[in-house]
Amino acid sequence: MLDINFIRENPEIIKKASQDKNMPVDVDSLLRLDFNLRELIKETDSIRAERNNLSKIIPAEKDPAEKEKLAGRVKELKNRLAELESLMRAVKEEFDNLMLRVPSVPSPGVPVGKGEEDNIEIKRVGEIRDFGFEILDHVALCEAHDMLDTQRGAKVAGSRSYFLKNNAVLLELAINRFVIDFLNSRGFTPMSVPHLVKENAMKGTGYFPIGYDQAYKIPEDGLYLIGTSEVSLVSYHQDEILNLADLPIKYAGISSCYRREAGTYGKDTRGLYRVHQFNKVEQVIFCEADDAKAEELHYEILGNAEAILQALNLPYRVCLACTGEIGIGQTRKHEVETWMPSRGAYCETHSCSTLGDFQARRSNIRYRTSDGLLKFAFTLNNTAIASPRILIPLLENCQNPDKTITIPEVLRPYMNGREKI
Repeated sequence: MLDINFIRENPEIIKKASQDKNMPVDVDSLLRLDFNLRELIKETDSIRAERNNLSKIIPAEKDPAEKEKLAGRVKELKNRLAELESLMRAVKEEFDNLMLRVPSVPSPGVPVGKGEEDNIEIKRVGEIRDFGFEILDHVALCEAHDMLDTQRGAKVAGSRSYFLKNNAVLLELAINRFVIDFLNSRGFTPMSVPHLVKENAMKGTGYFPIGYDQAYKIPEDGLYLIGTSEVSLVSYHQDEILNLADLPIKYAGISSCYRREAGTYGKDTRGLYRVHQFNKVEQVIFCEADDAKAEELHYEILGNAEAILQALNLPYRVCLACTGEIGIGQTRKHEVETWMPSRGAYCETHSCSTLGDFQARRSNIRYRTSDGLLKFAFTLNNTAIASPRILIPLLENCQNPDKTITIPEVLRPYMNGREKI
C-alpha cells in the first residue's frame, strides 16, 4: 500500500505505474473517495464536538424549555451522526478496496515492457554443457531410476500433481538442507512457517485482493494455503514496532507452497516445471526505510541465489524484470533463469524483489528511528531454492551417457557421501 499523501501529490506518477505494470486502477475515483472521506470525517468530528459540548451544558441549564430545546438538538445530532457514520463506512470500504489495488512505483532503471520478452539480460554465468550424446529430459531420467510418478499423482490429486520417490526425495531434501545451512552461515535465521494463514496475512503481503484466483481456500476456517513462506514471514511481525538495533532482520523460511496456477491450462503440463505443490526456501529481509540500504541488501540476496546455483554448478542468467513482469508491490525485481537442456532455454527458477514499505504499510510493521520517529520498514525477498523445479536443470545437466546422474559435490554430504544416482 502506498502513502495516500504521495498519491494525492503525484497522481500522474501512480497512473503511469498502473499502466506500465498493466494493473488498472482508477486513480481519479480513488482521489474523489479520499476527498469525500475527509469531508465526512470533518463533519462527523464537528458534530461530535457540538454534541459533547451540549452534553456538558444541559445538566447546568436551569430553564426547562431551553433544556428541552438543547436535548432536541442533541437528538438531531445523534441521528445525523448515525447517518454520517453509515455513509463513512461505505465510502471507506470502497476507498480501502481501491487502495489495496494501487501498485507501487517501479524504481528508476526498471525497463518498461509487457512480458518476459522485454526483460533485460544482465549476465550469464557458467558454460552450457556439450553432452556429446542424446540427452534425456528430467521425466525420462526419473523414470529410469523410479523417482517420479505423475500418473498416480493425477489419480490422487488431479493434474499437475506428482509423487517424488526414492532418490528424488533424498535429493530434494539434500538441496533444501544445503540451502538452509548456506543461508544460516550467512546470518539468516531458519524458520519453518505456517502453511495456512488468515486473509489479512495475504492482504498484508500484497497477494490479495488481486491474487484470490491463485490461492487455495479453506472456507470453513477462513484460511488460505500460502504460495510462498514470504507471506508467513512478513506477517510474523504484523502490527509490531521493530527495534532499530535489530535491523536488518534476515529470515530463511522453508515451507511447502501451493498455487492454483489459474490461467495456465495446457501450459507446461509435462513433468515438474509447473505444479500445484512445491517446496521452497525463501529469503526475507526487514530493513530501514533507506533506498540505498535496500538496494545493497537486494544484491546481497540475489548474490546468495547465484552462489547457490554456482555451488550446484548449474549455468544460469540474470535478468532485470520489466514493469509488466513485476508484482503489485515490487519496485525492482531480478529473475534468475537456469539452463534446462530439454527445453533448450534458460527458465525462471528464482526471483529477487525489493518492495519498499509497500508490505510493511499494509501489515503495520514499523520501527522507531534514532530521532524517535516511527517509520514503516522496507521488505525484500528472494527465492533461495524451489523444488521440484530445480530438479529439472540439476538432473538434466548432471546426466551421463549411461543414464546415471552425478550428484553435485556440495550435496554429497547430505546424500551419505554418494557421488551418483
